[in-house]
Amino acid sequence: MCAVSRRVHIEKLVTEWTQEIVEGTELELVDVEYVKEPSGWILRVFIDKPEGVDLEDCRQVSEALDQRLDEADPIPGPYFLEVSSPGLERPLKKRSDFERFAGRKVKIRTYSAFNGRKRFEAVLAGLQGDNVVLEWEGETIEIPLELIAKANLALEL
Repeated sequence: MCAVSRRVHIEKLVTEWTQEIVEGTELELVDVEYVKEPSGWILRVFIDKPEGVDLEDCRQVSEALDQRLDEADPIPGPYFLEVSSPGLERPLKKRSDFERFAGRKVKIRTYSAFNGRKRFEAVLAGLQGDNVVLEWEGETIEIPLELIAKANLALEL
């Protein structure tokens, strides 16, 4: 298995396991990433809940996930497991994220140019069909979901 397909397989497997772990709780899985950094391979799991996650939430998910990982042993070689909050600039991954955070400022990067650019910082107006609706520079624009490479809440001061 090549490195990219191994990474995708691990992220998919850990996503499924984490979904099972948080099912029936207030917690939600935001994202899973398996990345190579200078310190080695890192398996990051981001969780959230309406009032924000605390250390105990992270510990519980980490312990349950660590047990699953130890039993199945799907990751060759050493790695670090990190379970944490997605932070103030939370990624927007699911359709429901684009609806839930309507009214908030977002940063969006597209795979290819849209309206002559690839980066947008705007107010999220929601989702219309398969398009993300933004209030950007005095106008309303709709960016197709499949064109969005990355979307995050923007830090508002």
